[in-house]
Amino acid sequence: MTENSVTVREARAQLADHINRAEQGMPTVITRNGLPVAAVVPIAEYEALEEAADVLLAREAEAVLAEGGGTVTMAELLADLFAEPDRGAA
Repeated sequence: MTENSVTVREARAQLADHINRAEQGMPTVITRNGLPVAAVVPIAEYEALEEAADVLLAREAEAVLAEGGGTVTMAELLADLFAEPDRGAA
């Protein structure tokens, strides 16, 4: 698989071409100031990455539980997710 790399400006100007490349199985890496910042990839590759991330997170959760890690209620989880960040933390 050949990787194509373009600047944000080039990607914007030729987005349809990069989408067509992705449909054909060829990713395009988008760079800003010479650094990779995004990619247009075939949807199957994106879905595989999402699935792999889900499996990894599930394995990590199982390991924590196996080590006697505690559980939390949904209310505790939501409170933690929506709590204000600690501004004094370094």
